[in-house]
Amino acid sequence: MLLGLDPLLSADALYVLRSMGHGDDLIIADANFPAESVSRDTVFGRPLRFDCDTTRAVRAVLSVMPVDTFVTDAVARMEVVGAPDEITEVQREVIDLLDGRDVAMVGIERFAFYERAKKAYAVLQTQERRFYGCFAIRKGVIGPEMALPG
Repeated sequence: MLLGLDPLLSADALYVLRSMGHGDDLIIADANFPAESVSRDTVFGRPLRFDCDTTRAVRAVLSVMPVDTFVTDAVARMEVVGAPDEITEVQREVIDLLDGRDVAMVGIERFAFYERAKKAYAVLQTQERRFYGCFAIRKGVIGPEMALPG
């Protein structure tokens, strides 16, 4: 355990988040996402696993990782097949976590989401059982005005 860090953030998760650069995507996916096969094409090459729901995982990641504010698709959700404008409960929860940040969430068609995931830095798979609990979050920058410990 470390002070000031969410206990969900394992050594591997912290390594991935620290290694990612500005513009790299992290996929946070539900339990049904094909994480093992998709992860083979990512930079990290294997899935990270969190024993929690997607909302909890996003909260942990956002506690240490800035979101890109230079693009319009920094946070993306997998669209509901046949109802692309529908926002599911889990997607609403993640939107609420973004409140106060200068980012919006966009929808991506299911197979296009898989393709974006293959180009990501890593895939973090959760135990989320609600459908469409899959998100891409693009890492932003830490500017000189941001407070750092020490």
